[in-house]
Amino acid sequence: MKVLAINSSARTGDVSKTEIVLDYLLQGMREAGADVTVVELRKKKIRCCIGCFTCWTKTPGVCIHKDDMTEEILPKYLASDLVILATPLFHYTVNAMMKTFIERTLPIALPFFEKRDGVTTHPYRHQAPPVAVLSVAGFPEESVFDALKFYVNFLFREQRLAAEIYRTSSEMFTRSSAGKKISDIRDALIQGGRELVSSMKICPETMDRIKKPMTDFEEMAPLGNLMWQTCINEGITMGEAQKKRLIPRPDSIETFLMLMRFSFKGNKAGNTRFTIQFNFSGQVAGECYFTIENGSIKTGSGQSDSPDLIIESPFEVWMDILTRKADGQKMFMEKKYTTQGDISILMRMGAFFGN
Repeated sequence: MKVLAINSSARTGDVSKTEIVLDYLLQGMREAGADVTVVELRKKKIRCCIGCFTCWTKTPGVCIHKDDMTEEILPKYLASDLVILATPLFHYTVNAMMKTFIERTLPIALPFFEKRDGVTTHPYRHQAPPVAVLSVAGFPEESVFDALKFYVNFLFREQRLAAEIYRTSSEMFTRSSAGKKISDIRDALIQGGRELVSSMKICPETMDRIKKPMTDFEEMAPLGNLMWQTCINEGITMGEAQKKRLIPRPDSIETFLMLMRFSFKGNKAGNTRFTIQFNFSGQVAGECYFTIENGSIKTGSGQSDSPDLIIESPFEVWMDILTRKADGQKMFMEKKYTTQGDISILMRMGAFFGN
């Protein structure tokens, strides 16, 4: 099977969630023996369709633009057994680069009118390959893809729409994530790639795993808002923040505990058990704690009954340490915060929490 993957993301690496999800799908396709070619539209010169219809009259099947679309991408498209269209969700549909690509496939159609199933259409000049659509969005609800679903089902109603892969909460998805949910989604994407090669479809059970929710609004919104506010405060973009592995700065005890729960790596904790009590002073004053036990974390407000370590600190000082604005050991030596109990716990905490 010859597979052509069209990636319209303007980003790359861990910053591009489109690329990450696509890569795992293509990994499975390659494992199943497919010959996979990836075209990254951001690297190509593709002019916008100008609606001249030269490709329908003067030069049938050939666009007037002599660019990468005419000379390279469209021939590969027509020679493929399956095409993957991978796009981030922009304004609830494909982004501009993908829309430009789609519009430039006009030469494969003939100008004449036909009616099929009660709908006026143009017949194809060439046999168009089956298509699978892949898209990612930061929102937690799959309904955010409703407009895109309608668009692709209408657009490809005469071609075979082999699969629709929509991944919500995509900003949580990274290559290095080791959480159980993300690991299963990653494995399901690879399996979905294998299934596309073997049967030109993805079975419902695999698709359910691919689309499995990672979070909900109540969990996503406070952390997302905190990250955006941190970017605003730092004067950087979200992409720059992700490349720097910037830690969002909590602005309350609630967001501090939420961040600790979110960044906890249970697979690293093993059988470890300890409780840390935080007594914060300053602009954000209050008490809270968290307990790590048997690979899980529990948080709470107020005082713990039996903490193994008590940290007394101004809230701003501890947030500086948490976000790497200050060195924790130096702050301790300068008595910016104090501890009671097993201070060795602090030396071990880094292994249990990620960015």
